[in-house]
Amino acid sequence: MGRLRRLRRRPRLTVERLHHIRTQLISRARHDARITAAALTGSAARDAEDRWSDVDLFFGVAASVPIPDVLADWTAYAYAELGAVHHFDLQAGPATYRAFLLAELLEVDLGFASAPDFGPLGDGAFRLLFGEAAPRVLGTADPDHLIGLAWHHVLHARNSIERGALWQAEYWISALRDHTLTLACLRLGLPDAYAKGADRLPPEVTAPVRQALVRSLDPAELARALGAATEALLGELQETDAAAARRLEQPLRALSRRTAG
Repeated sequence: MGRLRRLRRRPRLTVERLHHIRTQLISRARHDARITAAALTGSAARDAEDRWSDVDLFFGVAASVPIPDVLADWTAYAYAELGAVHHFDLQAGPATYRAFLLAELLEVDLGFASAPDFGPLGDGAFRLLFGEAAPRVLGTADPDHLIGLAWHHVLHARNSIERGALWQAEYWISALRDHTLTLACLRLGLPDAYAKGADRLPPEVTAPVRQALVRSLDPAELARALGAATEALLGELQETDAAAARRLEQPLRALSRRTAG
């Protein structure tokens, strides 16, 4: 009963609640002598925040201070004061991001980089709050690498279907769809990470990929979806890298036909 009462007392997750937690974290950063700069990132930096948004902050750390020490202190604070229940780390160039899940089902993402490396990364939103920032470091996915991953996934999806590894086949087909959408985002100048630009792609780009959605784990359905995903990839390659499309068209279609057969 005590746990149920605590659950009922948790604040309702609203934009105001997000603002409160973010303000609390920014205040802590201003009073932490090791933090030399701070910035808003994510949807708040784009003025697009809603009640489903995360709290995204990026901090510069004095060059003389070991970042693991700062991470340890801020992690202890997140658990003791914000009610964190789990976290994991993500490396993005020179920055380490620690993502926390709070008990009220809010994600708080805190990034830390040494002061000389602190600044906007890639095409992400960045709004400086205090301190100084280095120039933006641009970095996008490599189309050649994505094309290589795509043909790899066609081959391994086919092999998985023939082996009867149906969940694995679905995994490869889904990843193939993702790479095709990423190639399209790169070509059209849209954000390419985590499908952030996919919903802005034109219908003529997404329609072929839509046909590659897997509807069941039946081998015939997986073969159909793989065929559709292969055609969507080849269609995108005609726009992205026509030379690669010419080299890959025959072997990839042969793989797809063999699976269907």
